[in-house]
Amino acid sequence: MSGAISIKILFLAADPSDASRLRLGQELRDIKERLRIAKAPEKYHLEQRESVRVGDITQAIFDIEPNIIHFSGHGTSQGELCFENGLGKVQSVKADALAAMFELFAQHVNCVVLNACYSEIQAKAIAQHIPFVIGMNDAIGDQAAISFAVGFYKALAANRSIEDAYKFGCVEIQLQGIPEHIKPVIFVKKKI
Repeated sequence: MSGAISIKILFLAADPSDASRLRLGQELRDIKERLRIAKAPEKYHLEQRESVRVGDITQAIFDIEPNIIHFSGHGTSQGELCFENGLGKVQSVKADALAAMFELFAQHVNCVVLNACYSEIQAKAIAQHIPFVIGMNDAIGDQAAISFAVGFYKALAANRSIEDAYKFGCVEIQLQGIPEHIKPVIFVKKKI
């Protein structure tokens, strides 16, 4: 390989102060480790943005131009993702709003991972524009969410496809003895 970075990953984390605490730092650390020990670590470039506010999302995507966007945080049972407002409190975003944003970034974003509770509604909406989108069909525990991320990026770093990486993420949850392996769901955009 020429040393050129071929896959850019943007890790967005939001853990509003008025929501239950998540172990987002552990998830990020584990993802970094999986990419560091990859077969070709120079193939991956991971950028992170923490305490993400709604206005930060598009700026981060403009700045990084990622191929994969990984959101880690909270989701509501109504299918909204939770970012932070200026005071660090929950600011929810509806599925149609994020889908409209991702339509504008469809040129270079290939995969979106929504590692948040009840993110299936968002994932389905975003998948109208992005080839691969992963969400959660229910509430998911911190340990299961981290295990999914570890399995996903472990497989991706081993040069497996996104669909295979999704399956390995689900298996990693099972291997940890956590009964939440059916909560992650993948949506693949139909080719026209």
